[in-house]
Amino acid sequence: MQYYSTNKQVPPVSLQDAVMKGLAPDKGLFMPEAINPLPKEFFDTIETLSFQEIACRVAGAFFGEDVPAGTLKDIVYDTMSFDAPLVWVTDRICSLELFHGPTLAFKDVGGRFMARLLGYFIRKQGQKNVNVLVATSGDTGSAVANGFLGVEGIHVYVLYPKGKVSEIQEKQFTTLGRNITALEVDGAFDDCQALVKSAFMDKELNERLLLTSANSINVARFLPQAFYYFHAYAQLKRWGRADRVVVCVPSGNFGNITAGLFGKRMGLPIRRFIAANNKNDVFCRYLQTGVYDPRPSVTTIANAMDVGDPSNFARILDLYGHSHAAIVAGISGATFTDEQISETVRNVYTDTGYLLDPHGACGYRALEEGLRPGETGVFLETAHPAKFLETVEGIIGDKVEIPAGLKAFMKGEKKSLPMTKAFEDFKRYLLGKLKVES
Repeated sequence: MQYYSTNKQVPPVSLQDAVMKGLAPDKGLFMPEAINPLPKEFFDTIETLSFQEIACRVAGAFFGEDVPAGTLKDIVYDTMSFDAPLVWVTDRICSLELFHGPTLAFKDVGGRFMARLLGYFIRKQGQKNVNVLVATSGDTGSAVANGFLGVEGIHVYVLYPKGKVSEIQEKQFTTLGRNITALEVDGAFDDCQALVKSAFMDKELNERLLLTSANSINVARFLPQAFYYFHAYAQLKRWGRADRVVVCVPSGNFGNITAGLFGKRMGLPIRRFIAANNKNDVFCRYLQTGVYDPRPSVTTIANAMDVGDPSNFARILDLYGHSHAAIVAGISGATFTDEQISETVRNVYTDTGYLLDPHGACGYRALEEGLRPGETGVFLETAHPAKFLETVEGIIGDKVEIPAGLKAFMKGEKKSLPMTKAFEDFKRYLLGKLKVES
Protein backbone atom coordinates (compact mmCIF):
# COMPACT_ATOMS: atom_id res chain seq x y z
CA MET A 1 0.00 0.00 0.00
CA GLN A 2 1.26 3.45 -0.92
CA TYR A 3 0.49 6.55 1.14
CA TYR A 4 0.04 9.96 -0.46
CA SER A 5 0.08 13.44 1.05
CA THR A 6 -3.15 15.40 1.41
CA ASN A 7 -1.29 18.32 -0.20
CA LYS A 8 -0.32 16.09 -3.17
CA GLN A 9 2.99 17.92 -3.74
CA VAL A 10 5.29 14.92 -3.13
CA PRO A 11 5.38 11.34 -4.45
CA PRO A 12 3.56 8.59 -2.50
CA VAL A 13 5.60 6.58 0.01
CA SER A 14 5.48 3.16 1.61
CA LEU A 15 3.77 2.47 4.94
CA GLN A 16 7.19 2.24 6.57
CA ASP A 17 8.16 5.70 5.33
CA ALA A 18 4.78 7.17 6.27
CA VAL A 19 5.11 5.86 9.81
CA MET A 20 8.76 6.87 10.16
CA LYS A 21 8.22 10.37 8.75
CA GLY A 22 4.90 11.12 10.44
CA LEU A 23 4.27 14.26 8.39
CA ALA A 24 4.79 14.52 4.61
CA PRO A 25 7.56 16.84 3.36
CA ASP A 26 4.94 19.18 1.82
CA LYS A 27 3.29 19.54 5.26
CA GLY A 28 0.39 17.31 4.26
CA LEU A 29 -0.92 14.28 6.15
CA PHE A 30 -0.44 10.79 4.76
CA MET A 31 -3.48 8.92 3.44
CA PRO A 32 -3.68 5.33 2.17
CA GLU A 33 -4.08 5.19 -1.61
CA ALA A 34 -7.04 2.85 -1.15
CA ILE A 35 -9.54 2.14 1.59
CA ASN A 36 -10.27 -1.53 1.09
CA PRO A 37 -13.87 -2.55 1.84
CA LEU A 38 -14.31 -5.63 3.98
CA PRO A 39 -16.45 -8.45 2.52
CA LYS A 40 -20.12 -8.84 3.35
CA GLU A 41 -19.36 -12.17 5.03
CA PHE A 42 -17.26 -10.37 7.63
CA PHE A 43 -20.21 -8.22 8.70
CA ASP A 44 -22.62 -11.18 8.52
CA THR A 45 -20.65 -12.99 11.24
CA ILE A 46 -18.89 -10.13 13.06
CA GLU A 47 -20.87 -10.75 16.25
CA THR A 48 -19.17 -14.15 16.58
CA LEU A 49 -15.67 -12.65 16.64
CA SER A 50 -13.58 -11.39 19.55
CA PHE A 51 -12.29 -7.81 19.74
CA GLN A 52 -8.82 -9.04 18.76
CA GLU A 53 -10.13 -11.07 15.81
CA ILE A 54 -12.08 -8.08 14.54
CA ALA A 55 -9.05 -5.81 14.95
CA CYS A 56 -6.87 -8.24 13.00
CA ARG A 57 -9.27 -8.19 10.04
CA VAL A 58 -9.41 -4.39 10.02
CA ALA A 59 -5.64 -4.06 10.47
CA GLY A 60 -5.07 -6.46 7.60
CA ALA A 61 -7.02 -4.20 5.23
CA PHE A 62 -4.66 -1.30 5.98
CA PHE A 63 -1.34 -2.90 6.84
CA GLY A 64 -1.52 -6.47 5.53
CA GLU A 65 0.46 -5.76 2.33
CA ASP A 66 3.40 -4.32 4.27
CA VAL A 67 3.60 -6.31 7.52
CA PRO A 68 3.77 -10.13 7.69
CA ALA A 69 0.50 -11.65 8.90
CA GLY A 70 2.07 -13.23 11.99
CA THR A 71 3.82 -10.02 12.99
CA LEU A 72 0.66 -7.97 12.48
CA LYS A 73 -1.35 -10.43 14.56
CA ASP A 74 1.21 -10.21 17.37
CA ILE A 75 1.08 -6.39 17.26
CA VAL A 76 -2.72 -6.35 17.35
CA TYR A 77 -3.07 -8.90 20.17
CA ASP A 78 -0.39 -7.18 22.23
CA THR A 79 -2.09 -3.81 21.67
CA MET A 80 -5.63 -4.98 22.36
CA SER A 81 -5.02 -6.61 25.73
CA PHE A 82 -8.14 -4.93 27.18
CA ASP A 83 -11.82 -4.63 26.26
CA ALA A 84 -13.92 -1.70 25.04
CA PRO A 85 -17.41 -2.61 26.28
CA LEU A 86 -20.68 -0.96 25.33
CA VAL A 87 -22.72 0.10 28.36
CA TRP A 88 -26.33 1.25 28.10
CA VAL A 89 -26.98 4.61 29.74
CA THR A 90 -30.59 4.91 28.53
CA ASP A 91 -32.73 2.62 26.40
CA ARG A 92 -31.53 4.45 23.25
CA ILE A 93 -28.03 5.64 24.11
CA CYS A 94 -25.00 3.60 25.07
CA SER A 95 -21.44 4.44 26.02
CA LEU A 96 -18.48 2.86 24.25
CA GLU A 97 -16.06 2.77 27.17
CA LEU A 98 -12.57 3.32 25.83
CA PHE A 99 -10.89 3.77 29.22
CA HIS A 100 -10.01 0.20 30.10
CA GLY A 101 -6.42 0.37 28.84
CA PRO A 102 -3.25 1.11 30.83
CA THR A 103 -3.70 4.91 30.95
CA LEU A 104 -7.52 4.80 31.03
CA ALA A 105 -8.05 6.69 27.77
CA PHE A 106 -8.99 5.85 24.17
CA LYS A 107 -5.55 6.79 22.91
CA ASP A 108 -4.11 3.64 24.46
CA VAL A 109 -5.20 1.83 21.29
CA GLY A 110 -3.39 4.07 18.82
CA GLY A 111 -0.44 4.74 21.12
CA ARG A 112 0.28 1.09 21.82
CA PHE A 113 -0.24 0.01 18.21
CA MET A 114 2.06 2.70 16.86
CA ALA A 115 4.77 1.91 19.40
CA ARG A 116 4.79 -1.70 18.35
CA LEU A 117 4.59 -1.02 14.60
CA LEU A 118 7.34 1.60 14.77
CA GLY A 119 9.45 -0.77 16.85
CA TYR A 120 9.02 -3.42 14.13
CA PHE A 121 10.17 -1.02 11.39
CA ILE A 122 13.13 0.19 13.48
CA ARG A 123 14.31 -3.39 13.99
CA LYS A 124 13.76 -4.13 10.30
CA GLN A 125 15.85 -1.11 9.26
CA GLY A 126 18.44 -1.48 11.98
CA GLN A 127 17.74 2.10 13.03
CA LYS A 128 18.80 3.63 16.32
CA ASN A 129 18.03 6.89 18.10
CA VAL A 130 14.58 7.60 16.68
CA ASN A 131 13.01 10.71 18.24
CA VAL A 132 9.24 10.70 18.65
CA LEU A 133 7.64 14.13 19.09
CA VAL A 134 4.13 14.36 20.47
CA ALA A 135 1.99 17.35 21.42
CA THR A 136 -0.75 16.68 23.94
CA SER A 137 -3.73 18.42 25.44
CA GLY A 138 -4.03 15.61 27.98
CA ASP A 139 -4.48 11.96 27.11
CA THR A 140 -2.27 11.64 24.03
CA GLY A 141 0.85 12.27 26.08
CA SER A 142 0.12 9.59 28.64
CA ALA A 143 -0.97 6.98 26.09
CA VAL A 144 2.02 7.53 23.82
CA ALA A 145 4.55 7.80 26.66
CA ASN A 146 3.35 4.58 28.27
CA GLY A 147 3.08 2.83 24.90
CA PHE A 148 6.72 3.64 24.06
CA LEU A 149 8.16 3.34 27.58
CA GLY A 150 11.31 1.23 27.47
CA VAL A 151 11.18 0.63 23.69
CA GLU A 152 14.81 0.31 22.63
CA GLY A 153 16.11 2.88 20.14
CA ILE A 154 13.27 5.38 20.67
CA HIS A 155 13.17 8.57 22.75
CA VAL A 156 9.84 10.32 23.22
CA TYR A 157 9.42 14.06 23.78
CA VAL A 158 5.99 15.00 25.11
CA LEU A 159 5.10 18.69 24.69
CA TYR A 160 2.17 19.86 26.81
CA PRO A 161 0.65 23.26 27.69
CA LYS A 162 1.58 24.54 31.14
CA GLY A 163 -1.36 24.58 33.55
CA LYS A 164 -3.84 23.24 30.99
CA VAL A 165 -3.91 19.49 31.70
CA SER A 166 -5.30 17.82 34.79
CA GLU A 167 -2.90 16.79 37.56
CA ILE A 168 -3.54 13.10 36.97
CA GLN A 169 -3.01 13.42 33.21
CA GLU A 170 0.23 15.30 33.84
CA LYS A 171 1.52 12.69 36.27
CA GLN A 172 0.95 9.93 33.71
CA PHE A 173 3.70 11.22 31.43
CA THR A 174 5.92 13.38 33.66
CA THR A 175 6.80 10.67 36.19
CA LEU A 176 8.09 7.97 33.83
CA GLY A 177 11.67 9.03 33.07
CA ARG A 178 13.81 6.53 31.14
CA ASN A 179 13.24 7.23 27.42
CA ILE A 180 10.41 9.73 28.05
CA THR A 181 11.04 13.49 28.37
CA ALA A 182 8.18 15.86 29.24
CA LEU A 183 8.44 19.47 28.05
CA GLU A 184 6.10 21.95 29.76
CA VAL A 185 5.36 24.62 27.14
CA ASP A 186 4.40 28.14 28.18
CA GLY A 187 1.41 28.32 25.84
CA ALA A 188 -1.67 26.46 24.58
CA PHE A 189 -1.99 23.06 22.89
CA ASP A 190 -1.93 24.73 19.48
CA ASP A 191 1.51 26.14 20.36
CA CYS A 192 2.74 22.64 21.25
CA GLN A 193 1.36 21.27 17.99
CA ALA A 194 2.98 24.12 16.04
CA LEU A 195 6.37 23.30 17.59
CA VAL A 196 6.06 19.66 16.51
CA LYS A 197 5.00 20.55 12.95
CA SER A 198 7.77 23.15 12.64
CA ALA A 199 10.34 20.58 13.73
CA PHE A 200 9.30 18.27 10.90
CA MET A 201 9.63 21.10 8.41
CA ASP A 202 13.07 22.24 9.62
CA LYS A 203 15.81 21.12 7.21
CA GLU A 204 18.67 21.16 9.72
CA LEU A 205 16.79 19.16 12.36
CA ASN A 206 15.78 16.51 9.87
CA GLU A 207 19.31 16.20 8.50
CA ARG A 208 20.74 15.65 11.97
CA LEU A 209 17.92 13.84 13.79
CA LEU A 210 15.53 11.04 12.86
CA LEU A 211 12.16 12.54 13.80
CA THR A 212 8.65 11.11 13.74
CA SER A 213 5.33 12.05 15.31
CA ALA A 214 3.01 10.10 17.57
CA ASN A 215 0.12 12.52 17.27
CA SER A 216 -2.89 11.48 15.22
CA ILE A 217 -1.16 13.05 12.20
CA ASN A 218 0.72 9.71 12.06
CA VAL A 219 -1.17 7.02 10.17
CA ALA A 220 -0.05 4.37 12.67
CA ARG A 221 -1.70 6.36 15.48
CA PHE A 222 -5.07 7.19 14.00
CA LEU A 223 -5.93 4.22 11.75
CA PRO A 224 -5.99 1.61 14.59
CA GLN A 225 -8.69 3.69 16.25
CA ALA A 226 -11.05 2.24 13.64
CA PHE A 227 -10.87 -1.09 15.50
CA TYR A 228 -13.29 -0.20 18.27
CA TYR A 229 -16.01 1.12 15.95
CA PHE A 230 -16.26 -2.35 14.43
CA HIS A 231 -16.21 -3.87 17.93
CA ALA A 232 -19.07 -1.60 18.98
CA TYR A 233 -21.11 -2.66 15.96
CA ALA A 234 -20.50 -6.34 16.79
CA GLN A 235 -21.81 -5.80 20.32
CA LEU A 236 -24.92 -4.01 19.03
CA LYS A 237 -25.53 -6.83 16.58
CA ARG A 238 -25.44 -9.37 19.39
CA TRP A 239 -28.23 -7.40 21.06
CA GLY A 240 -30.26 -6.99 17.86
CA ARG A 241 -29.72 -3.22 17.92
CA ALA A 242 -27.37 -2.75 14.95
CA ASP A 243 -29.82 -1.01 12.63
CA ARG A 244 -29.88 2.79 12.27
CA VAL A 245 -26.77 3.37 14.40
CA VAL A 246 -25.57 6.93 15.03
CA VAL A 247 -22.09 7.43 16.49
CA CYS A 248 -21.12 10.62 18.33
CA VAL A 249 -17.43 11.35 18.83
CA PRO A 250 -16.09 14.01 21.23
CA SER A 251 -13.65 15.72 18.87
CA GLY A 252 -10.47 17.71 19.38
CA ASN A 253 -7.82 17.02 16.75
CA PHE A 254 -10.38 14.90 14.81
CA GLY A 255 -8.22 11.79 14.48
CA ASN A 256 -10.76 9.65 16.32
CA ILE A 257 -13.75 10.56 14.18
CA THR A 258 -11.63 10.29 11.03
CA ALA A 259 -10.85 6.69 11.95
CA GLY A 260 -14.59 6.07 12.29
CA LEU A 261 -15.21 7.60 8.88
CA PHE A 262 -12.58 5.25 7.44
CA GLY A 263 -14.48 2.38 9.05
CA LYS A 264 -17.65 3.48 7.32
CA ARG A 265 -15.83 3.54 3.97
CA MET A 266 -14.77 -0.04 4.69
CA GLY A 267 -18.42 -1.04 4.91
CA LEU A 268 -19.25 -0.50 8.57
CA PRO A 269 -23.00 0.26 8.56
CA ILE A 270 -23.02 3.45 10.62
CA ARG A 271 -25.91 5.66 9.56
CA ARG A 272 -24.23 8.97 10.40
CA PHE A 273 -21.65 10.60 12.63
CA ILE A 274 -21.86 13.54 15.01
CA ALA A 275 -18.76 15.52 15.97
CA ALA A 276 -19.25 16.91 19.47
CA ASN A 277 -17.21 19.99 20.37
CA ASN A 278 -16.76 22.20 23.38
CA LYS A 279 -16.43 25.97 22.83
CA ASN A 280 -13.63 25.27 20.35
CA ASP A 281 -16.13 24.98 17.54
CA VAL A 282 -14.17 25.65 14.35
CA PHE A 283 -15.54 22.45 12.75
CA CYS A 284 -19.15 23.25 13.64
CA ARG A 285 -18.69 26.68 12.07
CA TYR A 286 -17.31 25.04 8.95
CA LEU A 287 -20.37 22.79 8.70
CA GLN A 288 -22.63 25.85 8.94
CA THR A 289 -20.71 28.17 6.61
CA GLY A 290 -18.43 26.08 4.40
CA VAL A 291 -15.52 28.24 5.56
CA TYR A 292 -12.71 26.75 7.65
CA ASP A 293 -11.47 29.48 9.96
CA PRO A 294 -8.98 28.19 12.55
CA ARG A 295 -8.51 30.32 15.63
CA PRO A 296 -6.62 30.18 18.92
CA SER A 297 -8.03 27.55 21.27
CA VAL A 298 -9.85 28.50 24.44
CA THR A 299 -9.58 26.64 27.74
CA THR A 300 -12.54 24.50 28.84
CA ILE A 301 -13.27 21.73 31.33
CA ALA A 302 -13.13 19.26 28.40
CA ASN A 303 -9.46 20.08 27.93
CA ALA A 304 -8.52 17.30 25.50
CA MET A 305 -10.82 18.97 22.96
CA ASP A 306 -9.25 22.42 23.34
CA VAL A 307 -7.97 22.56 19.76
CA GLY A 308 -8.42 25.59 17.52
CA ASP A 309 -6.92 24.14 14.33
CA PRO A 310 -7.56 20.38 14.19
CA SER A 311 -4.89 18.64 12.10
CA ASN A 312 -7.10 15.86 10.81
CA PHE A 313 -9.54 18.26 9.17
CA ALA A 314 -7.22 17.89 6.15
CA ARG A 315 -7.93 14.16 6.06
CA ILE A 316 -11.70 14.70 6.28
CA LEU A 317 -11.53 17.17 3.39
CA ASP A 318 -9.52 14.67 1.34
CA LEU A 319 -11.81 11.78 2.23
CA TYR A 320 -14.84 13.71 0.93
CA GLY A 321 -13.15 15.21 -2.12
CA HIS A 322 -13.17 18.70 -0.59
CA SER A 323 -16.96 18.73 -0.92
CA HIS A 324 -18.70 20.67 1.84
CA ALA A 325 -22.03 19.19 0.78
CA ALA A 326 -20.71 15.63 1.09
CA ILE A 327 -19.23 16.32 4.52
CA VAL A 328 -22.46 17.87 5.79
CA ALA A 329 -24.40 14.86 4.47
CA GLY A 330 -22.29 12.44 6.51
CA ILE A 331 -21.34 14.41 9.62
CA SER A 332 -23.24 16.85 11.81
CA GLY A 333 -21.80 18.94 14.61
CA ALA A 334 -22.70 20.05 18.11
CA THR A 335 -20.99 22.46 20.47
CA PHE A 336 -21.44 22.93 24.21
CA THR A 337 -20.37 25.40 26.87
CA ASP A 338 -18.76 24.44 30.17
CA GLU A 339 -22.10 25.08 31.86
CA GLN A 340 -23.91 22.69 29.51
CA ILE A 341 -21.20 20.05 29.97
CA SER A 342 -21.43 20.32 33.75
CA GLU A 343 -25.22 20.17 33.62
CA THR A 344 -25.06 16.99 31.54
CA VAL A 345 -22.57 15.25 33.85
CA ARG A 346 -24.69 16.14 36.89
CA ASN A 347 -28.09 15.21 35.39
CA VAL A 348 -26.97 11.90 33.91
CA TYR A 349 -25.30 10.90 37.19
CA THR A 350 -28.41 11.83 39.18
CA ASP A 351 -30.90 10.22 36.79
CA THR A 352 -29.03 7.05 35.76
CA GLY A 353 -26.07 6.60 38.10
CA TYR A 354 -23.70 6.66 35.10
CA LEU A 355 -20.72 8.96 35.55
CA LEU A 356 -19.54 10.77 32.44
CA ASP A 357 -16.26 12.53 31.99
CA PRO A 358 -16.53 16.06 30.48
CA HIS A 359 -15.67 14.84 26.96
CA GLY A 360 -18.13 11.96 27.03
CA ALA A 361 -20.74 14.40 28.32
CA CYS A 362 -20.46 16.34 25.06
CA GLY A 363 -21.04 13.12 23.13
CA TYR A 364 -23.99 12.06 25.25
CA ARG A 365 -25.70 15.44 25.09
CA ALA A 366 -25.35 15.65 21.32
CA LEU A 367 -27.11 12.30 20.99
CA GLU A 368 -29.77 13.22 23.53
CA GLU A 369 -30.58 16.33 21.50
CA GLY A 370 -30.00 14.91 18.02
CA LEU A 371 -31.25 11.31 17.83
CA ARG A 372 -34.15 10.73 15.47
CA PRO A 373 -36.98 8.20 15.99
CA GLY A 374 -35.81 4.62 15.61
CA GLU A 375 -32.09 5.44 15.88
CA THR A 376 -29.66 3.94 18.40
CA GLY A 377 -26.93 6.24 19.64
CA VAL A 378 -23.37 5.34 20.63
CA PHE A 379 -21.09 7.95 22.15
CA LEU A 380 -17.41 7.47 22.86
CA GLU A 381 -16.50 7.76 26.53
CA THR A 382 -12.91 8.63 25.82
CA ALA A 383 -11.37 8.71 29.31
CA HIS A 384 -12.15 7.63 32.86
CA PRO A 385 -13.88 10.41 34.86
CA ALA A 386 -11.23 10.13 37.59
CA LYS A 387 -8.70 11.65 35.19
CA PHE A 388 -10.60 14.90 35.71
CA LEU A 389 -11.06 14.38 39.40
CA GLU A 390 -11.50 17.91 40.75
CA THR A 391 -13.74 18.96 37.88
CA VAL A 392 -16.04 15.93 38.08
CA GLU A 393 -16.22 15.86 41.88
CA GLY A 394 -17.04 19.57 41.86
CA ILE A 395 -19.89 18.97 39.42
CA ILE A 396 -21.55 16.00 41.11
CA GLY A 397 -20.79 16.97 44.72
CA ASP A 398 -19.58 13.46 45.44
CA LYS A 399 -16.33 11.52 45.63
CA VAL A 400 -15.06 9.69 42.55
CA GLU A 401 -13.30 6.40 43.09
CA ILE A 402 -9.78 6.50 41.65
CA PRO A 403 -8.77 3.26 39.89
CA ALA A 404 -5.65 1.56 41.19
CA GLY A 405 -3.76 2.25 37.97
CA LEU A 406 -4.22 6.00 38.35
CA LYS A 407 -3.28 5.91 42.03
CA ALA A 408 0.05 4.36 41.08
CA PHE A 409 0.82 7.25 38.72
CA MET A 410 -0.10 9.81 41.37
CA LYS A 411 2.67 8.54 43.65
CA GLY A 412 5.37 9.38 41.13
CA GLU A 413 7.50 12.52 41.15
CA LYS A 414 6.88 15.04 38.38
CA LYS A 415 9.93 15.48 36.12
CA SER A 416 9.45 18.00 33.33
CA LEU A 417 11.47 20.72 31.65
CA PRO A 418 10.17 24.24 30.93
CA MET A 419 9.96 25.28 27.29
CA THR A 420 8.88 28.51 25.59
CA LYS A 421 6.59 28.46 22.57
CA ALA A 422 9.36 29.89 20.37
CA PHE A 423 10.49 27.32 17.81
CA GLU A 424 14.14 28.45 17.94
CA ASP A 425 14.25 27.55 21.64
CA PHE A 426 12.81 24.10 20.95
CA LYS A 427 15.20 23.55 18.06
CA ARG A 428 18.17 24.64 20.18
CA TYR A 429 17.10 22.17 22.87
CA LEU A 430 16.86 19.22 20.45
CA LEU A 431 20.21 20.00 18.85
CA GLY A 432 21.71 20.35 22.33
CA LYS A 433 20.46 16.85 23.19
CA LEU A 434 22.17 15.57 20.05
CA LYS A 435 25.49 17.07 21.15
CA VAL A 436 25.16 15.50 24.60
CA GLU A 437 24.40 12.06 23.14
CA SER A 438 27.27 12.24 20.65
